[in-house]
Parts: sequence; C-alpha cells; structure tokens
Amino acid sequence: MSALLPSSPTDHEAAVFAAGCFWGVEAEFRNVEGVVATEVGYTGGNVEHPTYEQVCSHTTGHAEAVKVDFDPRRVSYERLLEVFWSAHDPTQLNRQGWDVGDNYRSAIFYLNEAQREAAERSMAALTESGRYKKPIATELTKASMFWPAEDYHQQYLEKRGLATCRIS
Repeated sequence: MSALLPSSPTDHEAAVFAAGCFWGVEAEFRNVEGVVATEVGYTGGNVEHPTYEQVCSHTTGHAEAVKVDFDPRRVSYERLLEVFWSAHDPTQLNRQGWDVGDNYRSAIFYLNEAQREAAERSMAALTESGRYKKPIATELTKASMFWPAEDYHQQYLEKRGLATCRIS
C-alpha cells in the first residue's frame, strides 16, 4: 500500500491530478523540470486496493490519477497546475476524448490548504481568461488515499517508446 505522501526526501512535495487516461498525463508531468518521480494510480473513490478492472467498471468512484513528486525549489505547484490545464480539456465532464466515465474525470486532489488556494486561483484565472467557451468541469477535492496502479501501467508510454496517447 502506498502512502498518500511520497517516501522521498523531506525537501520534496507531492501533488495529485486526474485528467483522463493516466498514461498520457503521467508522460506530460515526467517531462517537467523539477519533477523527480511520478506514479499512476487510483484515488477519490470508496474501494480499498482497487484494480484497473474495478475502476473501469465505474463502481468504485475512483479516478485514474497521477501522483507527482516534485522539488519545489525547481518547479512550483503553480507550474504543475499549468501543465495539468494544458494536458487535457477541463470542460469535459467525466471524459477525455474517447475515454468516457467517472474514472476519466478532471480533478485536482489537494494535499494541503496552500494547494487548495493555488488551485482555486488557477481555476478562477482560467475561467476568467475566456480560453474555454464551456464552464470548467474540474473537481477540486481534498486528497484521500492514493492506490498505486498495477506495475504495467507505470510509465506505460515511456516503456513502449511512445511520446503520447493524445487524440489529435
């Protein structure tokens, strides 16, 4: 079982984001200077130790998510929020592209009040920017237990020599 906070040096912080299929989202964050590790998994639901098959059944309430371990001296949480917004369409409710279901929802799982406040400011600025004609559907939720996905999901695209799984 993985703890919510990473078991890494104390000068690192963690962030948790859901933005559709976790393979592509993880790849986006792995390319950010200052991100020291990523882990894909499931969070926001009501089943302990969920499997991929259970999460895809839409009965667990979990989202496919990415836990990002980062060095705040090299990258800010605000920069991670920018990557999050650019990695998906935050106006789509419970879907991204062809992937449909609550497990593909857009969500920011904040770990502390500073993250919550930064996410609220970021979401408000994005809304006010007029970038999207539809309202932002991203959920802002206090982080709960993060359950690591099966090993074959970890760094899935990187292991297969793929840069992205985005639909163009």
